[in-house]
Amino acid sequence: MLLSTTDTLANFEITEYLGIVTGETISGANIVRDVMATVTDYVGGRSAAYEEEVGKARESSMNEMADRARLKGADAVIGISLDYETIGSRGAMIMVTTSGTAVRLRRL
Repeated sequence: MLLSTTDTLANFEITEYLGIVTGETISGANIVRDVMATVTDYVGGRSAAYEEEVGKARESSMNEMADRARLKGADAVIGISLDYETIGSRGAMIMVTTSGTAVRLRRL
Protein backbone atom coordinates (compact mmCIF):
# COMPACT_ATOMS: atom_id res chain seq x y z
CA MET A 1 0.00 0.00 0.00
CA LEU A 2 1.47 3.33 -1.06
CA LEU A 3 0.84 6.19 1.34
CA SER A 4 1.48 9.80 0.39
CA THR A 5 0.73 13.33 1.51
CA THR A 6 0.76 14.43 -2.14
CA ASP A 7 -2.23 14.20 -4.48
CA THR A 8 -0.32 12.41 -7.24
CA LEU A 9 2.28 9.64 -7.36
CA ALA A 10 5.19 9.65 -9.80
CA ASN A 11 5.02 6.89 -12.45
CA PHE A 12 1.38 6.10 -11.64
CA GLU A 13 -1.97 7.12 -13.05
CA ILE A 14 -4.97 7.25 -10.75
CA THR A 15 -7.66 5.13 -12.37
CA GLU A 16 -10.32 5.32 -9.67
CA TYR A 17 -11.07 7.35 -6.56
CA LEU A 18 -12.58 5.13 -3.86
CA GLY A 19 -13.37 7.75 -1.22
CA ILE A 20 -12.01 9.10 2.01
CA VAL A 21 -10.46 6.72 4.52
CA THR A 22 -9.55 7.51 8.11
CA GLY A 23 -7.68 6.11 11.06
CA GLU A 24 -7.99 7.16 14.67
CA THR A 25 -5.94 6.29 17.72
CA ILE A 26 -6.30 7.51 21.28
CA SER A 27 -3.38 6.67 23.51
CA GLY A 28 -2.81 7.36 27.18
CA ALA A 29 0.51 7.79 28.90
CA ASN A 30 1.10 5.98 32.14
CA ILE A 31 1.95 7.58 35.50
CA VAL A 32 5.71 6.94 35.18
CA ARG A 33 5.78 8.77 31.84
CA ASP A 34 3.74 11.61 33.38
CA VAL A 35 6.24 11.98 36.21
CA MET A 36 9.24 11.85 33.87
CA ALA A 37 7.63 14.37 31.52
CA THR A 38 6.99 16.71 34.46
CA VAL A 39 10.68 16.48 35.42
CA THR A 40 11.63 17.19 31.81
CA ASP A 41 9.32 20.23 31.84
CA TYR A 42 11.28 21.68 34.76
CA VAL A 43 14.82 20.81 33.72
CA GLY A 44 14.36 21.11 29.95
CA GLY A 45 15.06 18.67 27.17
CA ARG A 46 13.01 16.20 25.21
CA SER A 47 10.61 13.65 26.60
CA ALA A 48 11.59 10.37 24.96
CA ALA A 49 8.68 8.56 26.65
CA TYR A 50 6.08 10.89 25.15
CA GLU A 51 7.84 10.99 21.78
CA GLU A 52 7.69 7.21 21.67
CA GLU A 53 3.99 7.22 22.59
CA VAL A 54 3.18 9.80 19.88
CA GLY A 55 5.12 7.73 17.34
CA LYS A 56 3.20 4.58 18.25
CA ALA A 57 -0.13 6.42 18.04
CA ARG A 58 0.77 7.87 14.62
CA GLU A 59 1.81 4.45 13.30
CA SER A 60 -1.38 2.85 14.62
CA SER A 61 -3.55 5.53 13.03
CA MET A 62 -1.76 5.19 9.67
CA ASN A 63 -2.08 1.39 9.76
CA GLU A 64 -5.80 1.61 10.52
CA MET A 65 -6.32 4.00 7.60
CA ALA A 66 -4.34 1.73 5.24
CA ASP A 67 -6.38 -1.30 6.38
CA ARG A 68 -9.61 0.54 5.60
CA ALA A 69 -8.25 1.46 2.17
CA ARG A 70 -7.37 -2.20 1.48
CA LEU A 71 -10.94 -3.19 2.30
CA LYS A 72 -12.07 -0.81 -0.46
CA GLY A 73 -9.63 -2.42 -2.92
CA ALA A 74 -7.21 0.51 -2.98
CA ASP A 75 -3.60 0.45 -4.12
CA ALA A 76 -2.72 3.71 -2.37
CA VAL A 77 -3.90 6.51 -0.12
CA ILE A 78 -3.09 10.02 -1.31
CA GLY A 79 -3.47 13.48 0.18
CA ILE A 80 -2.86 12.15 3.69
CA SER A 81 -3.37 14.57 6.55
CA LEU A 82 -2.43 13.95 10.19
CA ASP A 83 -3.91 15.74 13.18
CA TYR A 84 -2.78 15.56 16.81
CA GLU A 85 -4.87 16.58 19.83
CA THR A 86 -4.52 16.17 23.56
CA ILE A 87 -7.68 15.05 25.30
CA GLY A 88 -8.85 14.24 28.79
CA SER A 89 -9.21 16.44 31.85
CA ARG A 90 -5.42 16.73 32.28
CA GLY A 91 -4.53 16.41 28.63
CA ALA A 92 -2.92 13.08 29.49
CA MET A 93 -4.12 11.35 26.34
CA ILE A 94 -3.13 11.94 22.74
CA MET A 95 -5.48 11.48 19.82
CA VAL A 96 -4.04 11.04 16.34
CA THR A 97 -6.37 11.13 13.36
CA THR A 98 -5.28 10.34 9.83
CA SER A 99 -7.28 10.85 6.66
CA GLY A 100 -6.69 10.55 2.95
CA THR A 101 -8.23 9.45 -0.33
CA ALA A 102 -8.13 5.77 -1.29
CA VAL A 103 -7.30 5.25 -4.97
CA ARG A 104 -6.61 2.55 -7.52
CA LEU A 105 -3.50 2.97 -9.64
CA ARG A 106 -2.00 1.95 -12.93
CA ARG A 107 1.76 2.04 -13.47
CA LEU A 108 2.82 4.26 -16.38
